[in-house]
This record gives sequence, structure tokens and C-alpha cells, in this order.
Amino acid sequence: MNPDAGDQADRIAGKPLASVRNLTVALPVGGDREFAVKDISFDVSAGETRCLVGESGSGKTVAADSIMGMLPRKLEVRSGEITLEGQKLPKQRSRQFNEIRGRKIAMIFQDAAASLDPVQKVGRQLEEVLAVHGVPKAKWRTKIQDSLEAVRLPDTSEIFNAYPHQLSGGQAQRIVIAAALLNSPLLLIADEPTTALDVTTQAEILNLIASLQNERNMAVLFITHDFGVVSQIADSICVMKDGEIVEAGKAANILDSPRHPYTRRLLDAADYSGVRNFAGSSSPLLKAEAISLTYKRGNFLNRNRIPAVRGVSLEVRQGKTVAIVGESGSGKSSVAKCLLRLEEVDSGRITYRGTDITQVKGRALQDVRSKIQVVLQDPFSALNPRQTVRSAIAEGPIIHGSSRSEANERVDRLLELTGLSASAADRYPHEFSGGQRQRICIARALAVEPELLIADEAVSALDVSIQAQILDLFRDLQNRLGFALLFITHDLWIARAVSDDVLVMKNGEVVESGSMSEIYGNPKSSYTRELLAAAPRFSQSEKAA
Repeated sequence: MNPDAGDQADRIAGKPLASVRNLTVALPVGGDREFAVKDISFDVSAGETRCLVGESGSGKTVAADSIMGMLPRKLEVRSGEITLEGQKLPKQRSRQFNEIRGRKIAMIFQDAAASLDPVQKVGRQLEEVLAVHGVPKAKWRTKIQDSLEAVRLPDTSEIFNAYPHQLSGGQAQRIVIAAALLNSPLLLIADEPTTALDVTTQAEILNLIASLQNERNMAVLFITHDFGVVSQIADSICVMKDGEIVEAGKAANILDSPRHPYTRRLLDAADYSGVRNFAGSSSPLLKAEAISLTYKRGNFLNRNRIPAVRGVSLEVRQGKTVAIVGESGSGKSSVAKCLLRLEEVDSGRITYRGTDITQVKGRALQDVRSKIQVVLQDPFSALNPRQTVRSAIAEGPIIHGSSRSEANERVDRLLELTGLSASAADRYPHEFSGGQRQRICIARALAVEPELLIADEAVSALDVSIQAQILDLFRDLQNRLGFALLFITHDLWIARAVSDDVLVMKNGEVVESGSMSEIYGNPKSSYTRELLAAAPRFSQSEKAA
């Protein structure tokens, strides 16, 4: 299928740089469907950014891996052809691909930390890329220096001698991009390269890729589930669902006038411009007053003190939602740990229903914690793979005194409330999608009937359509059950979809706080304005205007 074959004006000689024609890749027997990708076709031209958009499992990465010659052996190419500069690419995993992969086609991945060897210095890893492709050793240092400077890294000699753990997330992703650019590829494939990054770092990386593309006239195939990103960078789009391209064409046409219902659903899910308002109590359920926390790192002789939280105050009221927003390292999660008493504050006071809990211990602390539950970012690591869903959800109520029959009744009720059937209770986590697992995590958190739920980046690892479903679920459950919600995120636009009040944090401090309408309608801090500007956003209401 190729809804827009030939509609892209190539920037070199009138022909596309890379072409995929009628590619079909089979899944192993027993898979969710017969084909990973089915009869897909698209082109990428020099200087063009084509986005492959779709949810997890739509076939985006299989398409990219096919171009790279990196398909797993269990995935079989049934038909189709892939060409680069008019020449047919070798068979998957062929040795002939070694001359192409990394030299003419390069790829950057979502998780920069996983792409780098933690026990080798950055410079050595970049040298290996050049060595593999036969670049003379005398040229290594110059090429690496040029590549590090190209990705706008400061103090390149220090970066060269650093280990990956000494880099920030943005620096690590820049290193991965530098490695991909070392041999001046014609086509750069970027597979969700900004999903794990803060909005400001994400904006920097997107701007960097666009800048490098313009400088080098590269073709870019950008894989993402985020239409906010797509609206910023795409020249053309292929929307994928269940292994097929359901809509393709110029970016402006698809964003303004999507034809396929699935595309419209993805765009609706990406539009977080809605406003919410819940009734709630006027008295604070949880209150923090000028709390501070300093982490102590190192040994007895060389101890470093790292301020994580500096004089933060906040109130969370029954039935209301407070969002804490900021980049990685801003102190958001550290505040949550203080409120949960997982970290002891250096100063300040925390009260719960008017009672000071800053120093409580033992049974009194357990009683407080039973009323405050957490939903974490990664639903894949949050559940024990050897524990059934029923066991995972029932564990909390049983610990807090419920009988097994009472706990089982609560499991069935919560699974229904969170949009899963009671029949899911006796299955294991690997049998569920990411969105389903997060629903299970929410059900588990609600099983002890908390009064306050802390959601720490609870949707950032999910596709945009799944994000929208989980945000809707939070709203629906909060309306039904009346719990307070502390929502921690790096994305101000996602926070807008659920919050009544917002705290914006930077370097451990609150730089601005207020009602949702105040923060979004008239941000006073330049940092808040930067966060709002940096977050990729697709708003249909603004398009219509």
C-alpha cells in the first residue's frame, strides 16, 4: 500500500534517496497478527523528514529495522524491495550490509543510556565506530572532534574522556547522534529519540537534528507516536496501524485534514488543550511547609552534599489535582519521596489531615502510607513478572487486614473500574500491553483505598493515545472515588489536562505556582514560558483558529 507514492518532490535529481516498495514481514506463528508489516511502501528524499507515526506494535520499528538490515531472525521478509540511491539493498543480516550500515544509513535509538557501553569512555566508543568502517587511525581524533562539535557539545575533550554515567540525558543522546554522524550517512533513522527526555532537552535534540539535516542535506526517517513532535518536524507522514500504512501524505494535509478515523483518533489523543475542574474539599489533605532535602554522596573522607529540594511548600486538597512540573533533576520526584517519608527532610514540616507526620515512625507511619499510594512511570518494571494480576492487586489489602475473599472481591471490582475484565486477574503481566499494565498498576494503588494518589511520570512511557486513555481514567476514577491526585510530569501540556493547581520546579525550588488557568494563561516565570514553548504540542483548536 502506498497512498502517496511519487507525491514527494525530491531535492536531488528528482528521485527519492530511499524507497520501500510493497514490504511484507511475517510474524512468528502465534503472534498477535500474521504480519508485522504488510505491503507497505514509502519514499524518503534527501533533505526531507518523513515521520512514521503509530502506537506501539503498529510496525514502525520493524519498517526501520528492515531498512537497516537488522530484522531479528524470527521475522521473515515475505515480499518487497528496499532501495538506496536506486540500488537494491542486500538481504537482511547479510555481511554486505556492513558497508552500508553506519556509513550510508545510520540509526539513533530512544534510550541513549542503553546504546552506550557503561564501562568504556565516550571517546573509545566513538573510535570503535570509525575502526569498524576502516577509517585510518590518524583521522580518528579529528573526525570525532568535528562530530562532537557538530552536535553542539561543550568542552569536547572532557566529553571524550567521560563515562556515560557522567553525562546528562541530553548529552548522552547527543553522543549517540554524534556516533551516527561520524561517517556522514545519507539517511538518518531516528527511532523515538526524544521520548525519554525532558521537554526542553527534547526541543534541543529536535532542533539539533533539524539543523544537522539542513547542513548535510540528509534524509531523515523519524519514528514516533507523538503528533506534537510530528507537527514540529515532519515534511511528510505515514500513519501506521497493525502493520499497515492507513494514511500518508504531506504533513500539512494530514495534520489539517486527516482522512482516516485512526489518524483522527491519534490527533484527538494528542490534543491536551482540554480543561478540567473537579469539586473538592476546602481544607488541605496533605500539606508541605518549606521542606528541604539534601542528598549526601560519597564516602566518609569525600562527601558531597547535593541540594535536591529547597524550601518547597504545597497543599493537596481532597478530590483535587496538583501537578508538579519540571525537567529531570528539578526535584519533582524528591518532593514525592519526602511526602511519602521515603526520605527524611532536613527542615520544614509535612502534615496529613492536620497532623504533623514529619517524624512519625512504625505503625503510625504505615497507617499514613496506606492512605498515600504511588503509580510509577514504567508499567513494565513496576509489576512482578512471576506474580499474577490478582496476587499483585490483592497483596496490599491483605497486608492491611482484609480477608482473602474480601481482597479478591476488591480485585474484580477495581479491574472493572479501570477498564479491564475480571478474567484478567489470573493472567501474568507479560500478557498485557503497556497501557493495560498501567491500568493494573492504578488498580493496585487503589486497592487499599488511598485518599491521595501520587502519579510520578505515570504516562510518559506510553503512546499518546494510551496517554489520553490513562489521563481520562484518572479523571473518571477521581470523580468516582474522590481521592486527591499529585501528578508529577515534565510536560506542562499533559499537566494541563488533569490539574487544578500547578507548581513549576527548577533546581529543587518552586519558581512559580498557581491555578492551572493562571500558569497557562499568564506565566510569570521565564522558565515556565520556556517549558511551555519547548513542549511539542498539537492543538486542533489552535489549528482551527
